[in-house]
Amino acid sequence: MLKQRVGAALVLILAFLVALFYLPPPAWAFLMGAIALGAAWEWARLCGLSGLLRGLYVLLVGGAIAAFYIVSGARMMQGLWLVALLFWFVLAPMWLIQHWTIRHRGFLLLIGMIVLLPTWFAFVLLRDINALLLLFLMGLVWAADIAAYFTGRQWGKHKLAPRISPGKTWEGVVGAFVAATLYVGLWQIFAPETLARFSAVSWWGQSLVAMLLVAISITGDLFESHLKRVAGVKDSGSLIPGHGGILDRIDSQTSVLPIAMALIYFSGLGT
Repeated sequence: MLKQRVGAALVLILAFLVALFYLPPPAWAFLMGAIALGAAWEWARLCGLSGLLRGLYVLLVGGAIAAFYIVSGARMMQGLWLVALLFWFVLAPMWLIQHWTIRHRGFLLLIGMIVLLPTWFAFVLLRDINALLLLFLMGLVWAADIAAYFTGRQWGKHKLAPRISPGKTWEGVVGAFVAATLYVGLWQIFAPETLARFSAVSWWGQSLVAMLLVAISITGDLFESHLKRVAGVKDSGSLIPGHGGILDRIDSQTSVLPIAMALIYFSGLGT
């Protein structure tokens, strides 16, 4: 199983890097749209939809993406990023703290739109700003996840959210924060101009912002884990050998990338 997971991860990372640096913008937007629609298909499953209704939800998400892409303006973008900020800083943490077991399909399907639509836009717009910036942000999540996993296995004693994800520990969170700080330091050494698009403050300030994003990434991870527990499934899908579904791979990115894009948008660093 471990060899399968590592092999699939290497193939995915290689394919992603080729697409990130070599695909023209329309092709990149289309590819990210395909990923978003695959995630919507899995989200519909978590909401208890099947058959025609599941397909209709995917079409609805695709239509929303197309509509936003065609007619998006300044006010629409402001609204999109404000909704992402409110969801990931207010509603999602409250949802997890209160252990809400919401089963109302209409509400959950709306939440899926709130999660997936900003994620697709963030993938597209961050790449338009700077491909290395998008790589930095995604790499931040990967570095934090790896550090949290090994730190938690080695020293983890205090459970972070035992009712949602029993394997996660507070020691793992500390390891993720340390990794985020070191990760930002490496980018400061080798690609400081990329970090200037991420945050105009010093290394310490950028490290604090990175740790904030790591905290948001943990929220994204836990939120999807909670939805899977309520739905009674282990993985969101089975598309990726050894890794589950698309949502299982981008759960943290669905929270981090929209929040990072919102911070960049409202700070004016992306212009």
